[in-house]
Amino acid sequence: MFENSLHMLNARAIISAVKMRYRVGFLVTMFITTVVGILFIEPLPQSIAYHGFVDTRAWLGIANIGNVASNVLFAVAGAYGLYFVFGPQGQCIFANSADRWPYAFFFLGAALVSFGSAYYHLAPDNARLFWDRLPMTIAFMALFSIFIADRIDQRIGVKLLLPILVMAGIISVFYWDWSETVGRGDLRFYFLVQFYPIVALPIICWLFPKGRYTSDRSLIWLIACYAPAKVLEIFDAEVFSILGNIVSGHSLKHLASSVAIFVVIRMLADSRRSLSEVNFKFPSQQKSS
Repeated sequence: MFENSLHMLNARAIISAVKMRYRVGFLVTMFITTVVGILFIEPLPQSIAYHGFVDTRAWLGIANIGNVASNVLFAVAGAYGLYFVFGPQGQCIFANSADRWPYAFFFLGAALVSFGSAYYHLAPDNARLFWDRLPMTIAFMALFSIFIADRIDQRIGVKLLLPILVMAGIISVFYWDWSETVGRGDLRFYFLVQFYPIVALPIICWLFPKGRYTSDRSLIWLIACYAPAKVLEIFDAEVFSILGNIVSGHSLKHLASSVAIFVVIRMLADSRRSLSEVNFKFPSQQKSS
């Protein structure tokens, strides 16, 4: 009887390991295929028209005040996120200190977006756009690492992929900046850093449904913030006109994107609440048994 149970446990462990290997293999294949596919696309230079935002009003001597001031929420959300991670709440949430680092990089990158984006919008051009995009890639790649570490493997996600992904994001911006200076502007790898996680994260959550800190609902909310933000960015002038020249689409894009940071904070708070419920029920279950 005992031997049969042991054999069943071993068989289940083997099946689980095989499934894990195939799922990880699928993700690796998808990533490699995407990178190779990008290499066959012509380089994408930065359009100068991108810097032509519709709302150019100044206030108190600050140019483009709408697009500059709307970055404040990034600083507020990022700073609060860092406090949440390293403050008393974080002490109750994370199983070990290593788990908090992807979140720390995410909130740090988000806070720095406030300064980089405000600096860019004061006088939009490619040179200043570099400082807008650099912290964005840190936040994008840190968020990618958050889900990989929580859903697939904590050690690989934090100790290996976090520094690699963050560095890859930073390099993509440096590469774009260099490509513009030599007259061969190329945004392909920056677009990969920005958009690939949006495609890959739902697949990761589907293949690996169990997570300690992350939730499918939070991912849906993140996408629900990001997708409208991109629409608002594209229809900057149209939104400005519809709203009676009060606020532009790009300013609203900043606000919608910053809400996503609060979604991650709420996700962590929910994980703490779920853990507290488990800890609360556990003693009663012991008594009933």
